[in-house]
Amino acid sequence: MAKTRSAYFCQSCGYESAKWLGKCPSCNSWNTFVEEIIEKANTSVPDWKAGSTSTQRSNKPSAIHEITYSEQSRLITPDKEFNRVLGGGIVAGSMVLIGGEPGIGKSTLMLQIALNLPGLKVLYISGEESDQQIKMRAERIESFSKANCYILTETSTQNIFKQIEILQPELVVVDSIQTLYSAHIESTPGSVSQVRECTAELLRFAKESGTPVFLIGHITKDGMIAGPKILEHMVDTVLQFEGDRHHVYRILRAVKNRFGSASELGIYEMQGSGLREVSNPSEILLSQRDEPLSGITISAMLEGLRPMLIETQALVSVSAYGTPQRSATGFDTKRMNMLLAVLEKRCGFKLSTKDVFLNIAGGLRVEDPAIDLAVVVAIISSHEDMPVGTKVCFAAEVGLSGEIRAVNRVEQRIAEAEKLGFEQIFISKYNKKGLDISKYQIEIVPVAKVEEVFHLLFG
Repeated sequence: MAKTRSAYFCQSCGYESAKWLGKCPSCNSWNTFVEEIIEKANTSVPDWKAGSTSTQRSNKPSAIHEITYSEQSRLITPDKEFNRVLGGGIVAGSMVLIGGEPGIGKSTLMLQIALNLPGLKVLYISGEESDQQIKMRAERIESFSKANCYILTETSTQNIFKQIEILQPELVVVDSIQTLYSAHIESTPGSVSQVRECTAELLRFAKESGTPVFLIGHITKDGMIAGPKILEHMVDTVLQFEGDRHHVYRILRAVKNRFGSASELGIYEMQGSGLREVSNPSEILLSQRDEPLSGITISAMLEGLRPMLIETQALVSVSAYGTPQRSATGFDTKRMNMLLAVLEKRCGFKLSTKDVFLNIAGGLRVEDPAIDLAVVVAIISSHEDMPVGTKVCFAAEVGLSGEIRAVNRVEQRIAEAEKLGFEQIFISKYNKKGLDISKYQIEIVPVAKVEEVFHLLFG
């Protein structure tokens, strides 16, 4: 008879304690400990590993100069946005975790990837939907008749590995990891112990067989992937699928990536026939206006390796209450307050009694400091009710003394603005060093102070 014991686990980070604690000493969360019954199995390896020679292998330390490095072999999917976010394709033996809100399109995205790989045998494991429901979703996705995709509705990892041994798939998708359970753990599916054990079993399978595994994960009300935080440390790549269910655009963002950049994103458009790749996101992030409007500017930003032009909208109005409001959507509110202080202290604009609202169009969350100048100009444009030309864009950081600071990779920003038909771009004069202005058709305006920008735009 296996020995059974009880332990308390933090639902946020997976910290284990012998007794109940009000505050987790690991992540400082309150009231997150729950009791779970744990059964110590007689063997430390799952059934699917029986007979594996990996347990008999003895690894020895090697000098780092003796280790030979070979480029990771990648599986290139027909989805270019998906390849970009993963760093160039799916790495053999990798484990990828995809999180997102309910109904955002995680299952649709992964089913679409599985159906668009006609040369590979794909196993789609669903613990939430029946095979008829998955077939109904697949009917909406075009050109799946040639797909070599198999559907398995199962939640027991032991049964899943038996089917994997029979089918020998080349790609495995699990929807979702919170629904699986292992017989080696006596706790309910979705608990800390079950999520951790099931992920560990799938991880061992992926590394030993070289089969890529994709896990779909639920998120909590705070926007974090449900389950212990250790889940994100175990996998190779963590992707976040973001967007508003009431809008058509979705953003696939890399939060962690051991095989590529962790700051890439892919943009999709949700349609009735599935998710469509958006190859040029600048076109959807810029609104088509018939006439210039005050408070709207265009900024050339970088998201990972991709240059994009986004629209910044600002509204400055007289405060109707005693305390002025400061609200920013898609931009750091503390940074906006800093820029407002610079405008008041260095440039003389009285904004302390005004309500200021800032919005980044398209639902993006921007952290690139190169958007500072566009934010400042949009605020002054709304304050003075003077529109900025529709063919003007900005790419510079603003310092606390009102100076215009240089940004990295300005050549890509200028080239993107020129490609989209802009006639003028404002950059820092310190970016001008080593920049060949003659090869660009767009007018490049180098500036050093915020006052110079205002004088050139508004006179």
